[in-house]
Amino acid sequence: MSKKELYRVVFMSQGQVYEIYAREVGHGEMFGFIEVEELVFGERTSVVVDPSEEKIKSEFENVKRTYLPIHSIIRIDEVDKQGASKISKLEGNVTQFPMPIYTPGDKV
Repeated sequence: MSKKELYRVVFMSQGQVYEIYAREVGHGEMFGFIEVEELVFGERTSVVVDPSEEKIKSEFENVKRTYLPIHSIIRIDEVDKQGASKISKLEGNVTQFPMPIYTPGDKV
């Protein structure tokens, strides 16, 4: 019996850093986007409730699949076990490196 892969996806959105867990990650059909499917969240049965995890759960509540712009991805890791999904503030003076976008038909 093979173990299903689990990925930690860390990305930036609206000045915040999101950390989510998913079973499927790929380049998908849309050019310039990473496709993330089967989002995984902790169980709601625990007595201790983490407000940041609850916020991200409600934001992605009925999402079957999400597409993230490739330039917003900080990292994608294949992990053995799941941690807490969270949203945190983007801190420091690091800015995104501007990237030229390749479009089909551009001549090199």
